[in-house]
Amino acid sequence: MRLAGSLSLVALAAILSSWQKAGLGKELTIATVRSFIQLIAIGYALELIFELDTIGWTLALIGVMLAVAAYTSAGRGKGIPDAKLIATTSIGSATILTIGLLVVFRVFTFEAQSIIPIAGMVIGNTMTTCSLVMGRLRDDVNSQRDTIETALALGATSRQAVQPIVRRSIRSAMTPLIDTTQTVGLIKLPGAMTGMILAGASPIEAVQLQIVVMYMLLGATAITALVAAYLTARVFFSKYHQLQLPAGTASAEN
Repeated sequence: MRLAGSLSLVALAAILSSWQKAGLGKELTIATVRSFIQLIAIGYALELIFELDTIGWTLALIGVMLAVAAYTSAGRGKGIPDAKLIATTSIGSATILTIGLLVVFRVFTFEAQSIIPIAGMVIGNTMTTCSLVMGRLRDDVNSQRDTIETALALGATSRQAVQPIVRRSIRSAMTPLIDTTQTVGLIKLPGAMTGMILAGASPIEAVQLQIVVMYMLLGATAITALVAAYLTARVFFSKYHQLQLPAGTASAEN
């Protein structure tokens, strides 16, 4: 009954899309069906892994999540050499560091039921950040080629020439999460907190968990943005500080 009720909202959105000729009907249908299949599948998989509760299966599932995230993010970085390697390194380093610190400081224990949901939140958010950084850097380097080459001609290093673009890409990728963090509790009640309250936990317990999750994601996405920006900016220059736009970069912007 609850599923049918929530599905009616999607149907309403599809009807409104059709009425306004927005062309979202097909995408809404595909997204709805895919999410249903994927969530049911992962539900059964998690139930099995939680029962086994072994390090091997836990790490294997996190590895699959990381691989899918890197593949998806690399797709947004079309035209960037070694995009998959950049995405894997950026997302993976942030995930390993974040989970490692949380376990070391005993915020969470390394159990499947704790680590897998946390890893999912970290990987999902860092994937989005990595995609935004790579895409913005690629497009801005291509559109501001003349400015960069002028700076290089005047004696700037590649790092100095591209630094304003790198800074903008990081800020652009981080702004949504920073805005959410600044307004949390005033405008929205985040997912972790809402889920705990709906499950019957006290609001104070829910707030404590949400603070941990919020700071965890803020740190993880910042690490991802910095690593992704640094690695992406490097591929646009030779070791002699010459700008070299890879073939397909311009077309990727379009």
